[in-house]
Amino acid sequence: MSYTALYRKFRPTEFADVKGQDHIITTLQNQIKANRIGHAYLFCGTRGTGKTTVAKIFAKAVNCEHPVDGSPCGECETCRSIAAGTSMNVIEIDAASNNGVDNIREIREEVAYRPTEGKYKVYIIDEVHMLSIGAFNALLKTLEEPPEYVIFILATTEVHKIPITILSRCQHYDFKRISIETITDRMKELMDTEKVDVEDKALRYIAKAADGSMRDALSLLDQCIAFYMGQKLTYDNVLEVLGAVDTDVFSRLLRKVIDRDVAGVLDVVDDLVMQGRELTQLAADFTWYLRNLLLVKTSDNIEDVLDVSTENLAQLKEEAQMIEPDMLFRYIRIFSELSSQLKYATQKRVMLEVALIKLCTPAMESSQDSLLDRIRAVEEKVDKGISAAAEMYAQGFPAGSAGGGSVPPGRRGDDMAVPGGADNAAERKLPDAIPEDVQEVVKNFRSIAGEASGILRGYLKKARLSLGGDNRLMIVLPDSLSESVVGREDHVQELERLIEERIGKKVEVEVRHVEEGRHFEDTFVDIEQKINMEITVED
Repeated sequence: MSYTALYRKFRPTEFADVKGQDHIITTLQNQIKANRIGHAYLFCGTRGTGKTTVAKIFAKAVNCEHPVDGSPCGECETCRSIAAGTSMNVIEIDAASNNGVDNIREIREEVAYRPTEGKYKVYIIDEVHMLSIGAFNALLKTLEEPPEYVIFILATTEVHKIPITILSRCQHYDFKRISIETITDRMKELMDTEKVDVEDKALRYIAKAADGSMRDALSLLDQCIAFYMGQKLTYDNVLEVLGAVDTDVFSRLLRKVIDRDVAGVLDVVDDLVMQGRELTQLAADFTWYLRNLLLVKTSDNIEDVLDVSTENLAQLKEEAQMIEPDMLFRYIRIFSELSSQLKYATQKRVMLEVALIKLCTPAMESSQDSLLDRIRAVEEKVDKGISAAAEMYAQGFPAGSAGGGSVPPGRRGDDMAVPGGADNAAERKLPDAIPEDVQEVVKNFRSIAGEASGILRGYLKKARLSLGGDNRLMIVLPDSLSESVVGREDHVQELERLIEERIGKKVEVEVRHVEEGRHFEDTFVDIEQKINMEITVED
């Protein structure tokens, strides 16, 4: 005898065997027990959730000679003939290939004849959304006034394509996606029956990959068992057969993206391609990984929601500290778009690499949600530059002297020759600013502002300069919004660092704005104009 696929071999034959659709099963059983059977039912839901299976069990139950608690007995002549597909009372029609008006007219002619055995004639029309408009119109009259011995069960995965006139004449039942736990438990039960040794972790991954479909899960399980026939089916075996990737790889990939390490990211992709991993599945799984990371980042006590191991949860919590929510939103958007594009792409590797490079280099994008990441990338570069300058300063080199550059005004290399050497130089306290130092800053302010980070540099273009109390440099902005940005503590510290690097003295920065309805000259003295005029006169 030829081999029978698992999903066919273990197809439920009674309501108790149907998993994950208790809300529907209970309703149908109660209708049968109370003899309140409808004339038209619409079963809708994603593939592999049990629509056709429940329709066949229902057809057996309404015709069963000895029903048990609203479920077919499976032993009587009627049950056996329906199960064998030889009953004249249960007619299955595939609307995908029988979708014309003539096919429905044949049904209308047949319903005029009473069933030869049993109480009901049951028509199961699968993929009913494929019927033509004419066929729907031909079916409408029969659905509206069917004989008392006829039951229609319409099954579809795309209920939105069915005319409202048909929907309003049917009892509507939504088949939900089956949970990972339910699918896993069912597969474990079947593997015990089949005497196959399988790791629980492997079954959970298959259940997750099935996306709520019991049939898909059993088909994937069949495929994996066939590849490792006679061996224990492990988690790694399943990943290999399905071309999937372990979460450790996603962690490594994410960390390289966060570090903006394009070369490292491409090396990971190259390794995965050489291992024969399925890139469409990779994109989908990485999107799911990012979703889990976002939940960990934005919620507390999320353990019950996430379907991950304790080790993976600890890893996610660690990575959540390394990344901001806006970055995750952007990453998820890019990979969600990529997942839909990869299905029809011929150059999948190129598209995957481009998407990953986008994650590493936000400047490639002009979308709104990439703006914060672009600013962050610029600030990281600035921070690295400041760190390098601070290190040179601690070692006794003037900032800007690297590579043969000139020594900035007010600085000399021998000024740093202090007792104790380089170690004490790092701890040296810069002298407080005096007005001459403020003047030095004002003369160089526009070039200093040009070295600031992106968003700060843009606002400083509108700034004017005045003198604050205690010899502070006052930066005056035209409005309160500009002041709130430039006056951020990190931006003020950045400006003070840039000034120290340029003139070698500490100058405190104060940020103000011009009050609404007033002019700059009404409140402040424009020291930039004054100093520039003096320079012009001297020239």
